[in-house]
Amino acid sequence: MSTEPRINDRIRVPEVRLVGPSGEQVGIVPLAKALELAQEYDLDLVEVAASARPPVCKLMDYGKFKYESAMKAREARKNQAHTVIKEMKLRPKIDPHDYDTKKGHVVRFLKQGDKVKITIMFRGREQSRPELGYRLLQRLAEDVADLGFVESNPKQDGRNMIMVLGPHKKKTEAMAEAREAQAARKAEAKANPGKSQNAAESDFDDENLAEGDVEEAETAEAPAEARADA
Repeated sequence: MSTEPRINDRIRVPEVRLVGPSGEQVGIVPLAKALELAQEYDLDLVEVAASARPPVCKLMDYGKFKYESAMKAREARKNQAHTVIKEMKLRPKIDPHDYDTKKGHVVRFLKQGDKVKITIMFRGREQSRPELGYRLLQRLAEDVADLGFVESNPKQDGRNMIMVLGPHKKKTEAMAEAREAQAARKAEAKANPGKSQNAAESDFDDENLAEGDVEEAETAEAPAEARADA
């Protein structure tokens, strides 16, 4: 069934409760009279409350109304916040450099208002030392405590140990701050055109990294972790 309201000659009732173009109450009038007023104002007669008795109709520019409604819906979707769960994988014997790199990813995710699932992967005899993974997860949680909190405590899941961190900052707040920062960069680039090219390239690289798949970062760091395991 169509969700479009009935307009003009598609309205099939003997009388309607009419609302004027400025929202004023005209009262209950015959349908013929309402259609006549619509023609005089060069507007459409739109049924806005079909279940009322009699139905409520309003005089409006229906084409303009549909366009404005579509723009509002588009803006609402643009500003809609979706909570995303990122994943970061670590090894119990991760070396300090790789730990700092992984922690940096976690920090970025939390700043963006996303949750982060931390997975410690045990191999071979490491499975007999779960306390190593537990201590590593505790350390990470403490290092990012100003940005996030432990939403799900560490727990063993087969060969893995998993912990979930939640952000202190809401997704909507993170999105608003990101838009403000982007606007500030554009304003600075406009005020300083001589260095705008380098700044734009740097911002482009940072944004690509922020949106990049975490698995790519993990793949790039895998050799260093392998050395640490060895």
